[in-house]
Amino acid sequence: MEEMVFDLRGRICPSTLLVAMKEMNDHRQQLQQGAVRLRLLLENRDATVTIPEMARNMGYQIEMRKEGQHYELVISAPA
Repeated sequence: MEEMVFDLRGRICPSTLLVAMKEMNDHRQQLQQGAVRLRLLLENRDATVTIPEMARNMGYQIEMRKEGQHYELVISAPA
């Protein structure tokens, strides 16, 4: 499985949400097939709520953890 990393540190919502939505839409087929997963590096706390909520509404699985001063959010294929 390929993992695509997007460093969104330093950005605030709604910019982070828009980038995440664009990448999920651009890679929809690969995500749904489990061929790729997206790893987002975030600092903005609002993004740790809005992006997972949107991704879950689209049917994706979410994993999130705090890594030092930022968060790592992984979006992967539906369960």
